[in-house]
Amino acid sequence: MKYSVVIHKDLDSDYSVTVPDLAGCFSAGSTVEEAFSMGKEAIECHIEGMLLDEEVIPKPLSIERHQVNPDYVDGIWGLIEIDISQLSPKSKRVNITMPEYLLNTVDNYAKKHGETRSGLLAHAVTEYMGSHQ
Repeated sequence: MKYSVVIHKDLDSDYSVTVPDLAGCFSAGSTVEEAFSMGKEAIECHIEGMLLDEEVIPKPLSIERHQVNPDYVDGIWGLIEIDISQLSPKSKRVNITMPEYLLNTVDNYAKKHGETRSGLLAHAVTEYMGSHQ
């Protein structure tokens, strides 16, 4: 998932990072690069907490959807990619049944995009559930 972030810099402060799709998720850094790095860490921690609390992870909205918010005027926008399948330290093996052609399609897509079958399925389910809340 790619989360939009907005970075602001006041005269006598570090760069602040806000994640509009995750209420209460923010961070800071002394440089833009550090702000993005710290923003990624903040998103991962925030989502891990949501997973532990069994909350639905919200589907990220586009930058354009957030830019109209007056709170984010004059911010530097960017995207931070998060692999949700890597966040939960606890995995559980499951047995599922699906048509062979679909499984082949999943495997080919995952391989083409440098993912695993499990990671792709976890990502797809998370996105699906986030868009159907």
